Amino acid sequence: MPASDSIKEKLKHLPNRPGIYKFFDENGIIYVGKAVDIRKRVSSYFNKSTQHNNKTRQLISRIRNIEFTIVDTEADAFLLENNLIKQYQPKYNILLKDGKTYPYICIVNERFPRVISTRNKINDGSRYFGPYASVTAMNVVLDLIRALYPLRTCTYNLSPENILAGKFRVCLEYHIGNCKGPCENLYDEESYNQHILQIRNILSGNLAIAKNFFKEKMTLAAQEFQFEQAHAFKQKLDLLDSFQAKSTVVSNMLTNIDVFSITSNEKCAFLNYLKVVNGAIIQTQSLEVHKKLEETDEEILATIIVQLRHEFESDSREILTNIEVKLPLNNVTVTVPQIGDKRKLLDLSLKNVLYLRKEKESTQEKNKDSNELRIMETMKKDLKLTELPRHIECFDNSNFQGDNPVASMVCFKNAKPSKKDYRHFHIKTVVGPDDFASMYEIVTRRYKRLLDEAAPLPQLIIIDGGKGQLGMAVKALKDLDLWGRIPVVGIAKRLEEIFYPGDNLPLYIDKKSESLRLIQRIRNEAHRFAITFHRSRRDAGTLKTEITDIKGLGAATAEKLLLKYKSVKKIKELTFDELAAEVGKHKATIIQNYFSGQNS
Repeated sequence: MPASDSIKEKLKHLPNRPGIYKFFDENGIIYVGKAVDIRKRVSSYFNKSTQHNNKTRQLISRIRNIEFTIVDTEADAFLLENNLIKQYQPKYNILLKDGKTYPYICIVNERFPRVISTRNKINDGSRYFGPYASVTAMNVVLDLIRALYPLRTCTYNLSPENILAGKFRVCLEYHIGNCKGPCENLYDEESYNQHILQIRNILSGNLAIAKNFFKEKMTLAAQEFQFEQAHAFKQKLDLLDSFQAKSTVVSNMLTNIDVFSITSNEKCAFLNYLKVVNGAIIQTQSLEVHKKLEETDEEILATIIVQLRHEFESDSREILTNIEVKLPLNNVTVTVPQIGDKRKLLDLSLKNVLYLRKEKESTQEKNKDSNELRIMETMKKDLKLTELPRHIECFDNSNFQGDNPVASMVCFKNAKPSKKDYRHFHIKTVVGPDDFASMYEIVTRRYKRLLDEAAPLPQLIIIDGGKGQLGMAVKALKDLDLWGRIPVVGIAKRLEEIFYPGDNLPLYIDKKSESLRLIQRIRNEAHRFAITFHRSRRDAGTLKTEITDIKGLGAATAEKLLLKYKSVKKIKELTFDELAAEVGKHKATIIQNYFSGQNS
């Protein structure tokens, strides 16, 4: 797309340096991009416009201003681009919505710390773990901690002075065994902090310290014949073993790894993220991203990796993915594992992402079916039909100053085009531009054939035209003894009026009605299909040569060959097999015999 004068002037002054560029329309930023060479990248939008897809061309048409920022390296450009996308959320950039805040597990910065869940991360000295993509997963961890350790849940200020002054009394949590009563100095701070240290290790993915602690306690209690207490420690150890068994993926040797996988269709990409520490998944997230400019999987994955690593505060030096992706992050390696434990880990991520895709596409298909049913029910109501119009056929004529008169019929089933049922018609019995007679002919031919073949009839016929064409369609149905069996309506182009046979007053359906929009869509499709066929006929007519006069060769066959090969000379050069592949052996023989007779 040609650039405006102001944009051309901007392009002249762009630097050949790495950085980011911002496109603006009248209202603000619409796109942020990164580049190793800003001038080359931005100029390519305007110099190679014919190579762009429709969405990109739409973006370019809206650009009114360009700004840029130079950085030192490609990696800096990558990170700056990500920050600006999050800040401005431009219309044409893919992004993760920030409306959702993820929860953390927080060890509160206080004496006898509480362990709580929160969505507000503040700089108050507390220790935060997370964020957790799933509240359920976070609660599983919290339940484990509360089952293992007697922690306080009250918000009292348990300073030594307040405790010594006797300001507090133990609550129900103490009496049911969930708290040891530090508020009345019944539990020492050192033992409490030892539990907090173990909790920090569990939340960091390291269960070994906590397991060793309970093993030692269990053994010591058993040696002192305190079997009830030993059994209690054994239960806590079993809880840890059960939790680890559910969390361990493949190998405890895998430490601090991020795993990403992606799959996509035309409109969306589906991604999965696993954060692995000490062989256990401590974070997981699956998400769907809507494409904005028909981005490739590599482009989407690179963007989402940076966003998710920032969101989940990952400092992993190793990233596993299912596709090759260029990620200019310092001191970070990106690999596509083929074998071993890392491949098993990647396969687990792929299972998650493929399940998400299947689930989303299934839901979309159900919603689509539901929408189509609603539209058909609306049409049934608007047109006062007796049954749901699951099968609709629409007719249209096309001619140019009386030449090459043709017609088309398009078929919609369940409110969707059924292109295998589309039909073209050569007008055979009408001379000159007579749309009424042409309509009678094609409706008669169409439904006589359906009757002869005992094929299903439509639940609605739409005639593209006014009362005249509609009347001729009705006459055709009456002559075939189908009148009253198939509802038929006409749609006039100028005011989108719907006509019923025998009714002088048109029906005006609400312009916003889904049923009117479907009727218009069907009518437009019939018109497009007729015009396309008419143009091909007209073009073939300009190529009329001796081949169109070969006895035994139909006009449609001659047109087909001329449209494809453009000249009689090229058709003559075809072998018998090549001709037979196009028109069949019988007609190939007729053509070759004709040309052989010319040469003899």
